[in-house]
Amino acid sequence: MQEKIFALDIGTRSVVGIILEKEDENYFVKDILAKEHTERAMLDGQIHDVIAVSKVIQEIKTALEKKYGPLEKVCVAAAGRALKTERAEIAYDIKGKPMMQHEDILHLELSAVQQAQAKVSEKNFSNGGYHYYCVGYSVLYYRLDGQEIGSLIDQSGDEATIEIIATFLPKVVVESLVAALKRAGLEMQALTLEPIAAINVLIPPSMRRLNVALVDIGAGTSDIALTDSGTVIAYGMVPVAGDEITEAISDQFLLDFPLAEQAKRQLGEQEEITVTDILGFETLMPREEIVSKISPAVGRLADAICSEILLLNSDKSPRAVMLVGGGSLTPELPVLVAERLNLPENRVAIRGLDAIQNLSMEDSLAKGPELVTPIGIAIAAHKSPIQYMNVTVNGQAVRLFDMKQMTVGDCLLTAGIKITSLHGKPGMAMMVKLNSQDLTIPGMHGKKPLMLLNGLEASLGDEVQNGDEITATKGEDGSSSIVRIRDLIDSIPEKTITINGEQHTITAQIIKNGSVTNGDAFVEDRDEITCTLPQTIDEVFTYLSLEHFLSYLQPFEIEINKKNRQINHFSGSIEKNGRQVRPGNSCEDGDIINVIPPSLPNVADLANALKVRTNYSIAVQFNGKRIILSKSLAEFYRDDKLLGEKDTIRNRDVLACIQYKMEPFIFQDVFRFAEVEMPSSSNGRFVLVNNNKETSFDKPISSGDELKIIWTTMPQKL
Repeated sequence: MQEKIFALDIGTRSVVGIILEKEDENYFVKDILAKEHTERAMLDGQIHDVIAVSKVIQEIKTALEKKYGPLEKVCVAAAGRALKTERAEIAYDIKGKPMMQHEDILHLELSAVQQAQAKVSEKNFSNGGYHYYCVGYSVLYYRLDGQEIGSLIDQSGDEATIEIIATFLPKVVVESLVAALKRAGLEMQALTLEPIAAINVLIPPSMRRLNVALVDIGAGTSDIALTDSGTVIAYGMVPVAGDEITEAISDQFLLDFPLAEQAKRQLGEQEEITVTDILGFETLMPREEIVSKISPAVGRLADAICSEILLLNSDKSPRAVMLVGGGSLTPELPVLVAERLNLPENRVAIRGLDAIQNLSMEDSLAKGPELVTPIGIAIAAHKSPIQYMNVTVNGQAVRLFDMKQMTVGDCLLTAGIKITSLHGKPGMAMMVKLNSQDLTIPGMHGKKPLMLLNGLEASLGDEVQNGDEITATKGEDGSSSIVRIRDLIDSIPEKTITINGEQHTITAQIIKNGSVTNGDAFVEDRDEITCTLPQTIDEVFTYLSLEHFLSYLQPFEIEINKKNRQINHFSGSIEKNGRQVRPGNSCEDGDIINVIPPSLPNVADLANALKVRTNYSIAVQFNGKRIILSKSLAEFYRDDKLLGEKDTIRNRDVLACIQYKMEPFIFQDVFRFAEVEMPSSSNGRFVLVNNNKETSFDKPISSGDELKIIWTTMPQKL
């Protein structure tokens, strides 16, 4: 049995009515009737004057009813030029979270779609993003910590980023379309989108895994749709189309617009064209001449189409391009499109009705590419109609434009619920200062929302049916992070040092808000923490309570003859790894430190350090015996008490030093160091001899002299 299908293509310039008959899987076009709008009732695919549009629809309906009987239901399409395409990027902090799963990624994608929805609303002065239906989106890229990545599943890092391109249809387009049909006495039997209509009849599902662009070039706009991976991934529109070429012919040859349109259509059929300009002159012109003069306009049309294709397709050329619509017959357009997309010429083609499978039509009807979309509307709307669905979201009734298998996420978008607000907020961050460096410790991640579909737990990607009830409950907010001091430090540093043969292990000292603590202490907001390891020798001594070693290093000072003298020779010292260093020198792991205490000098040591000679001595022979004669050259006094050479000198002693002039020894000095006995037989007289020469008591003597005292009992013999 044959089934009659009535379809309308409501365009910007005209309305096209089609009567199709379907028998089994075959379609037969019985009639096509087109009527132009008498006034500007349509703008960019949206009905601006419902009454004027319904009047044209009524005229077509009445004319076709005279031939085919009553028409009550109709298949229609929302214009592709009404679609709004927008890009959006969203970044999400995933530091410390478990590896990402499908639900996490879907949450990211829908959050980005909602951001794109908000951008569309802002650009088009809408009160809310939910005044737009999302009819599809595709992911342009995923990034993990700034690096592009193929998939985020089972990935972990600090930040996940996603960019999508999404397409939206204003709800008012659909609502006004329903209103115009109702006023003309028609009920919407089925609805589709114009780009989907053309794709459905030209590109079967088996071919949609290929990246193909379909361009419907009308009078005022060129609508673009892209397929890839088995689906339609993007829609777009450029406000450049066939009228651009018609205006170029009109400008070049001074033709009225309708005559220029007629000449444009003849370019595809005739080698020579006769034109009559506004001055009444008739001219026969070769096709090549006209094409040459309008080539800049054709180039602009190709540029606009190719730029939009690249924008929608992530800056890469598709595998092939199909051109439909009346504007596709523009001379040289397929060649220019192929050239700008770097495609072989045979990858860009004009597709007409002969490309639609299982389609036949009355011989009297035209069969140009401009009819692909109207016929596609009838077939696509009948085969895959888009219907309304009613669901309840958190008690609110929501009507969905069922363009695909709808999901819980789609329902939340349409209900105007912000996807990002459903996730629990992260806990409050803590600000702490560690070793004078400001640190921000983020709070714990919030929990995922609880979503119920008809009372059962569900996810964003779960499919919904008409009448379903959805409840979305915000996830719990996160708390502040529970962090210990050791969590902020990779490892608490330590070092081992040997001091005077004893090994010491030094661990960094942790101070929190002025009090000593340890690595297990919890961190709180606004804490000031220092974790320091003694760096210098004196810091190490203080840490180990060995400060007494530092007292060894005080300079040795005395006051002598009312003048201060510092004698470093007697001060203590420090050696690090065998070399003398200062207390402020660094002390590293494994160093060997030796502290040498100060010495306790005696008077002789002090005189030697001051380069003061304390005595003078010589050796002589006296009566055959060797004796040492000495004289004092300097004397040291402390508190007016004469000090001996062995007496100890203390740090900061107050001394006096008396120095004497060095004078030669005389014979008389011998008797202070040697005892002289007078023989019993002596008469008391004696003779002094120096080196076998007689001398006297006051005569100088020198080291090595041989001295004698000879007692006489009889006359002396020399």
